[in-house]
Amino acid sequence: MSTPKAGKEKFKRYTGPAAGWGALSSVTNAWLGSSQPIKNIRALLKTNQHGGFDCPGCAWGEEPGTGRVKFCENGAKAVNWEATSRKVDADFFARHSVAQLRRQTDYWLEYQGRLTEPMRYDRDSDHYVPISWDDAFALIGQHLNALDSPGEAEFYTSGRASNEAAFLYQLFVRIFGTNNFPDCSNMCHEASGVALGASLGTGKGTVTFADFEQADAIFVLGQNPGTNHPRMLEPLRDAVRRGAQVVCFNPLKERGLERFQHPQSMARMLSNSADAMHTAYFRPALGGDLAVLRGMAKYMLQWQREAQRYRLEGVFDEAFILSQTSGFQDYIAVLDTTDWADVVAQSGLRLDEIEQAARLFCDAGNTIFCWAMGITQHHHGVATIQEIVNLQLLRGNIGRAGSGVCPVRGHSNVQGDRTMGIDERPSPAFLDRLQEYFGFSPPRKPGHNTVEAIKALLEGRAKVFIGLGGNFAQATPDSKVTHAALSRCALNVQISTKLNRSHLMVSNDALILPCLGRTDIDRQASGHQCVTVEDSFSMVHASFGQLEPLSEEMRSEPWIIAGMARATVGDHIVDWQAMRDDYRTIRAAISACVPGFEHFEQRLQNPGGFHLANTAATRCWRTDSGMARFIASDLPADLLPEAVRSSGEKHDLVLQSLRSHDQYNTTIYGLDDRYRGVTGQREIVFINQHDIDRLGLIAGAKVDMVSIWNDGVERRVRGFRVLPYDIPPGQAAAYYPEVNPLVPLDSCGVGSSTPVSKYIPIRVEPSQGDAPLASSGA
Repeated sequence: MSTPKAGKEKFKRYTGPAAGWGALSSVTNAWLGSSQPIKNIRALLKTNQHGGFDCPGCAWGEEPGTGRVKFCENGAKAVNWEATSRKVDADFFARHSVAQLRRQTDYWLEYQGRLTEPMRYDRDSDHYVPISWDDAFALIGQHLNALDSPGEAEFYTSGRASNEAAFLYQLFVRIFGTNNFPDCSNMCHEASGVALGASLGTGKGTVTFADFEQADAIFVLGQNPGTNHPRMLEPLRDAVRRGAQVVCFNPLKERGLERFQHPQSMARMLSNSADAMHTAYFRPALGGDLAVLRGMAKYMLQWQREAQRYRLEGVFDEAFILSQTSGFQDYIAVLDTTDWADVVAQSGLRLDEIEQAARLFCDAGNTIFCWAMGITQHHHGVATIQEIVNLQLLRGNIGRAGSGVCPVRGHSNVQGDRTMGIDERPSPAFLDRLQEYFGFSPPRKPGHNTVEAIKALLEGRAKVFIGLGGNFAQATPDSKVTHAALSRCALNVQISTKLNRSHLMVSNDALILPCLGRTDIDRQASGHQCVTVEDSFSMVHASFGQLEPLSEEMRSEPWIIAGMARATVGDHIVDWQAMRDDYRTIRAAISACVPGFEHFEQRLQNPGGFHLANTAATRCWRTDSGMARFIASDLPADLLPEAVRSSGEKHDLVLQSLRSHDQYNTTIYGLDDRYRGVTGQREIVFINQHDIDRLGLIAGAKVDMVSIWNDGVERRVRGFRVLPYDIPPGQAAAYYPEVNPLVPLDSCGVGSSTPVSKYIPIRVEPSQGDAPLASSGA
């Protein structure tokens, strides 16, 4: 049995640049560790290339051109992690009971290799045993059709799923009769879609890759591209080189936003030199970004009024505001009533720092704002993103080359899945097109998002869970509650490439259905198939698997979905066999039902694919008023949620969850976090030395963390080692998903239901019996 090697636990401050020799070493280790390095080097060279496959990692767009190497360090890890020769088959499950597997770490579970045959949980033996595909589909159909209503089933989607799989999945589920589509977008960028939809009439970013080359300033908020989107480092570096401003807002000093050494630059590597990655770096308080942006707008309003007094040109684009926007005067009124004292108290920055940021913004011409989950996973995430839009509207920075808004998405096709209809609240227009093309009446009642789905499962209102990829058990908040909810399912179906904890949350029936990954060759009756994905810039491109599957029992996601659909709803509306045999049939349906995909098949032949036009980028505002909207929100009365304030408990620190450099979402490639100086461990908590002293803790000692929420439930994680770190006082940070148990299910963003994983008030307690470990600091 394969066992992952754990390195020696240690802390050592990292002084090198992002990428560089460290990245090359990491890629080499991942490549050799795949157990099939010769095959995988050929696959890596096909990553993000025309005729190759789309990286299964992040959704950052592909740079135009045909460079030989178009993957980053973490992309290489993702490819080699998926393209392993290790197998999890019937023999593996015969050796390990579910109870035994539950005691293993998430890292160990995925490290065992690829799932290679369909398995069914046997409750009597507590083992998974083989099942045929036909019997698996029959079991799914039996359970679904026995429900009192279609709304008693939950259909989850991971951002890994292709456009073809996502479209087929939503079609099957809507013919079945529900809009219950909890998905990974609910947990990451839901706030972006809600905010942008209300302000601009589209839930997507407005920029393309070319806009980064024309920007005079790029503002990066709540984001760590060096770990989460490493290919983004190149346009940021290029912007600094040409004299543009790159302005960063992040409580932590992330190495990828400080210095970068391009691994493909021979001069940089041989000289061991690096490029600066920013021109200004601000460290706001957790949850303080809205106050920072509001302060910038207040300074701009002062300067605008001073200019008007002397009849000079102001900082506002008055012509744009007058002709293209609504709500301006209401927004100005909110700026006037916002107190400077509240701005300072919540932002965590000094007034002169906020003024500096405002001047950098106003001195630039074309400006892009980028953000990720450091903005979205807050109670007021929607309001913060709308404040970003407000700033851009004041300067006319929407619908102009080199300008716009850019929510940097996570998993590789999370944006495409939503475009394909994975949405618990679909638009009536989309449902109308489905009805016209396929001749059935789709359900119109809103379905469940992720948090609502967990509650429905927990309360017995939902009885069947089907997961199209991902690791629902670990990706979601309030882990103990989520695990209990999944374990109450009458049937838990997981369509997966690798073993994970979601397979182990079982009670009665459960199925593991092994699917092909992005790297695997997909052959159907009509031949070698391609699938498509949509990146953060709304570029749609084809992906062709390159490696032979490890087993003849592995199936593609469209093949599996078609099999479930035939066994559940039959063939009287859709010819599922035809869809399965030739994905061009699926794309023909997409072309008819999804705007922007006309002539889908032909346009895929273009190297790099094709762009889905963004209405806001062309200043076509699909809002109720027909104009871009200033949306004014008051600053929160208190950054602490009411459920914390009313608990009567005092918090010691505010915790944010984050990723290590050796992981992507819930997939953990290793136990190191190179840029933060961590080796061989994950159960650590980063705390400022002043807070360590204030709380009477000892560096290297183990502590328990208890989150504070007024519901009588204790949420505790145990045995986290204290690491002194350069983090603002009053804050702490620890790795996701290990601290997900601390996020209450009801701690959600206003208007988005996004779990608030970046603002968790906690109490810190010493773990009994744990001695401190020697540490070199970080």
